[in-house]
Amino acid sequence: MKWEDDGYARRDDDGRPVTFEEYQKKSSHNATERNRWNLTKGDLKMFAITGVGFFLDSYDLFIINLVTPVWLYEYWGGLDGRKPHYPPLLRGLVNAGSNIGNIIGQLTFGFLGDVFGRKFVYGKELIVVIIGTILTISLPNDIPTPTLKMIWLFCFRVLMGVGIGGDYPMSASIVSERSLLPKRGQLLGWIFSNQGWGTLTGSIATIIILASFSHALGAEGHYGQLDAVWRIQMGLGLVPAFATLYFRLTMPEGRKYLQSRELNGHSAAPNSNGAKNHDNSKPAQEPELDSLGNPSVSTNVGPSSSSIDATTAANENKLNPTSSTEGRTKYKAFFVYFSKWKHLKVLLGTTSTWFLLDVAFYGTNLNQSVLLDEIGFNTGKNEYDLLMRNAIGNLIIAVAGYVPGYFFTIYFIEKLGRRWIQIQGFLIVALMFAIIAGDYDHLGTAGKFVCFAFAQFFFNFGPNSTTFIIPAEVYPSRVRGLAHGTSAAVGKLGAILSALLFNYLSGPNIIGLANVLWVFFACNVLGAIITFFTIPETRNKDADVMDYEEWKERQAKLYPEDA
Repeated sequence: MKWEDDGYARRDDDGRPVTFEEYQKKSSHNATERNRWNLTKGDLKMFAITGVGFFLDSYDLFIINLVTPVWLYEYWGGLDGRKPHYPPLLRGLVNAGSNIGNIIGQLTFGFLGDVFGRKFVYGKELIVVIIGTILTISLPNDIPTPTLKMIWLFCFRVLMGVGIGGDYPMSASIVSERSLLPKRGQLLGWIFSNQGWGTLTGSIATIIILASFSHALGAEGHYGQLDAVWRIQMGLGLVPAFATLYFRLTMPEGRKYLQSRELNGHSAAPNSNGAKNHDNSKPAQEPELDSLGNPSVSTNVGPSSSSIDATTAANENKLNPTSSTEGRTKYKAFFVYFSKWKHLKVLLGTTSTWFLLDVAFYGTNLNQSVLLDEIGFNTGKNEYDLLMRNAIGNLIIAVAGYVPGYFFTIYFIEKLGRRWIQIQGFLIVALMFAIIAGDYDHLGTAGKFVCFAFAQFFFNFGPNSTTFIIPAEVYPSRVRGLAHGTSAAVGKLGAILSALLFNYLSGPNIIGLANVLWVFFACNVLGAIITFFTIPETRNKDADVMDYEEWKERQAKLYPEDA
């Protein structure tokens, strides 16, 4: 559409008079469509650097599915048809090890990222992952008992989990702060989709590794080779970690984070002499950055866009808080921000929905091998066949449901919005669990398998993606790291709860697997309800702009004479 001014009206290409609002709306829509799918080199570089954390998250957390059967045979007497004796609570503890570490990492690195900056923290969490992984696969064979071996594995999987957990708030904040509004959700979805590739890679790698040992394991029955199998399975996660470490350690600080943090150092309270200690100048507005901190030309998309002309930005005054003032206030910014109910309500929403999701999501994924066995998928003439069949089952579910779900989210997130995708995902997953649990004794293996695949699809075209994306968008940069880390940490409490109790509760003498699935059903229904009442839509909304508008309103109320 071109503009023509005939002195009386603005007209479109067909000569029809249009209002300024109509023109602006259509121009913004066209800009949104152009920007959404036009991934720049900076976007792709950011995708590679930040995405590897979620690849490792998925690979390292869910490879436990495929490693646990190996441990059953190697350490717990599961060979030659004997029933392994791997205590359910110990098994749950080892499965939960990484998630326990996640909580520590999410809170710690989230806090440090808000206080000291993304650059100060980024890359350090990857070093922790590398150290934890190396120590995990270095399990000494001379440790005398299987229980002590599992304790070793638990301790260093906790350490590895600290690093993986730290990646959640840091990568989420960096991507959110360096993305243009029209494609912010898409980029966050792209980054998070690496979870799918991590799970898929774990299944493919396991099949290849087992095939490499097929003669020794399948033909000759040399099951001592299983020791090499699981160490290779876990050790492969070191490859992408080392490949991206340098780039994380050298990533520059994001300008949007620095701009947002200036509000922390601005005090509107009277000073010790009774005089006003406030500054009516704005926080600095900088040009929008494309991906890795480089200034780029951005198109305004509605009133919530944070882009501003560079010339205007250069003429605006900046806040210049003293270092002592900023030092005091940046530590308490999180508590000041969430002292307001409208912000606290959102935090309660993002934390509780992530918790409810992870109860069901990790309860399913950390124990997918158990579920495959329960529904009759795992069969074979010897231990090698059982391990291969288990890996193939995990691969089929990943290809059929797990990975495609992420890409549906990427495609639809800017069209449908975050809330809608999260609510429909919760409800459809609940339906799948209800079908399996309600007709558990009569539903065949194929029916259960299909329902699990659909559940995996709508986990990822649903709350597993959006519970990560929404906290990265709904909070301003100055509190985003810790707010996102807190949401993720509470979510991991749900994952730990499932990991510890799933094997215990699903036993036939407790409540059984069908009733555990009813618990998952209830978690998903409750998650949809909480989403509806507490979480706002974040599409095309800039939390930093909204935060600044709130600051201006506070200033106007405190000092009406300066308004």
